[in-house]
Amino acid sequence: MTEDFKTRSCPEVCLPLSETCTIAVAGHICFSVLVYQWLGITSVGVPERMGCTNLPLTNKQKDICKRKPYLIPSIKDGSRLGIAECQTQFKHERWNCSTTKELSVFGYELTSGTKETAFIYAVMAAGLVHAVTRSCSAGNMTECSCDTSLQGSGSPAEGWHWGGCSDDIKYGTWFSRKFIDHAVRNASAKGGDALLAMNQHNSEAGRQAVAKTMSTDCRCHGVSGSCAVKTCWRTLAPFKRVGGFLKERYEAGVQSPNYCLEDRRLGVAGTRGRRCSRNSAGPDGCGLLCCGRGYNTHVVRHVERCDCKFVWCCYVRCRHCESMNDMHTCK
Repeated sequence: MTEDFKTRSCPEVCLPLSETCTIAVAGHICFSVLVYQWLGITSVGVPERMGCTNLPLTNKQKDICKRKPYLIPSIKDGSRLGIAECQTQFKHERWNCSTTKELSVFGYELTSGTKETAFIYAVMAAGLVHAVTRSCSAGNMTECSCDTSLQGSGSPAEGWHWGGCSDDIKYGTWFSRKFIDHAVRNASAKGGDALLAMNQHNSEAGRQAVAKTMSTDCRCHGVSGSCAVKTCWRTLAPFKRVGGFLKERYEAGVQSPNYCLEDRRLGVAGTRGRRCSRNSAGPDGCGLLCCGRGYNTHVVRHVERCDCKFVWCCYVRCRHCESMNDMHTCK
């Protein structure tokens, strides 16, 4: 996707699938339906045994749920992965991917044209791919398991061949498109083709991130561990690596709003009271995180167990060590 899409609504950002795609323009609905429905399964709190009819899903998603109820745990796991990784990647920045107890979950960022919106779209789609693919490889579902398409091929002359249990990312990617893009398509219906393209683009960027970060693992075979022949298979990277890959793409985007001051109407938490590092020159430094307002310093008493020793028989005896540390928080 190399061209800009324009409507009369707010700007929207796409994560680059290639060097040529850095930003596009779309509408104002953005992430709302995806949040209100399938992400809300985890974040809003849904009882484990609640039937598909009562879950916060679109009608098409409810149909999928009824046909494939065994995928609901993977959907929940995927949303947990996405939220946790988003908060990890942004924990030291002005916008720290904070969630709320409200149905909007993330607040204003998900109904505005920002690169934060684009990142969340991508990381949530990636989380679903990752969780479903893991479940397939673990043998938790009947319609998918390992990817056997590569088995038997390879390079015998170089002493290796494909085998083992490769993660079946094709099924996970297919289900992510089927489940998420239904919600995106419905949300974008009033926003036109431009909005639909950008929403789906950012979701697809997340799916591709999972594929691009996969690694090849091998096991040696041979006399006395000589590794004369190797059996290799493809495996998912830890989701932390996927999040880092997407964060690099996020850094190439533009149009982030100022998250310095609280705005309850827009759902922006601001940085007041956030913990910062006085000596850091990075985004977690008090200078940047506190937006020039300065910071307060508090002395915090910390008590922990120390000098633990095993006493025969049979318990552990520890001392309680006390330390005093400075903690800095934004004004």
